[in-house]
Amino acid sequence: MRRISKLTRVAVGVASLALAATACGGTSSEAGNDGGDSGGAKKGLAIAYDVGGKGDQSFNDAAYSGLEKAKKEFGYKTADIEPTEGETDADKVQRLTSLAKQGYNPVIGIGFAYGPAMKEVAAKFPKVSFGIVDSVVEGDNVASLVFAENEASYLAGVAAAKATKTNTVGFVGGVDVPLIHKFEAGYKQGVQDTNPKVKVLSQYLTQTAEEGGFSSPDKGKAAAEAQLEKNADVLYAAAGLSGQGVIEAAATQKKWAIGVDSDQYNQQALAKYKNYILTSALKDVGGAVYTLAKSVKDGKPLTGTQTFDLKVNGVGLAESNPELAKISGLTDAVAKAKKAIVDGTIKVKTE
Repeated sequence: MRRISKLTRVAVGVASLALAATACGGTSSEAGNDGGDSGGAKKGLAIAYDVGGKGDQSFNDAAYSGLEKAKKEFGYKTADIEPTEGETDADKVQRLTSLAKQGYNPVIGIGFAYGPAMKEVAAKFPKVSFGIVDSVVEGDNVASLVFAENEASYLAGVAAAKATKTNTVGFVGGVDVPLIHKFEAGYKQGVQDTNPKVKVLSQYLTQTAEEGGFSSPDKGKAAAEAQLEKNADVLYAAAGLSGQGVIEAAATQKKWAIGVDSDQYNQQALAKYKNYILTSALKDVGGAVYTLAKSVKDGKPLTGTQTFDLKVNGVGLAESNPELAKISGLTDAVAKAKKAIVDGTIKVKTE
């Protein structure tokens, strides 16, 4: 097992992993419990979803794309398990434990909420490789898959500042937690560095994930409508499934929305709104999931903190909407900002 003692950047291209999207929810597994234990590791990758589950067209579906790529390339059995409403850390412990006992390897928790459970379960199954997205968990058999969301959000802010006609743009965060603060900080900095005259309206949907901040499109829609009433004409949502409500509200009033995590312009479930999805701040969760699965398959499991940033294309800005290139100065401004972030000229804030 390979231990990485310092931050390691794993080069996986955001654009290279087309999202194997699905609009349906539910728990799926192609293998039942065969009674395997931590020494079995007979099966391949298993992922446990965050709040919102499969079908969010964003964070969880990005993870699913990595599972699908690994499944297709390695030809092994996989499992993807949904969260339950109002679940506790004990529920997460039980879910991760079950997957490890069944022989899946690696087992990946999608989202920072798996932190406490991951720490507990990984210690009990030292022969199994574990991964966690968006959190750092110490353990000889744990890979912490973290991202520079603030960098992608900075580029989204540049695009918003170039696209706005009212000099007012909005940010909708799903839950008021440090992870989502990174999105907001980068976005605000990108907007203000591009045009200091542009005002940024910010709103968080809930204080905790249990209140539905990442899983309530109705909450996202209401927040977006409030910002639109205040003259915002570009809205950026970092809110998981709730972001679909933000996109709907913006599109209904023929204003721009900026998606998150996946290229939401290309999501079939959002097709009727696509003409108003200016771009998306990409986060290659699928690439990170696949990278860990491949390292285990190759017999050299990654551990420690794995950082996915702009330099390795672990985050980025989608270019799918052809209207993006028609907005004066936008493409050049984004390209210039990306270069400056990569070479260190621009330091993007996290708060």
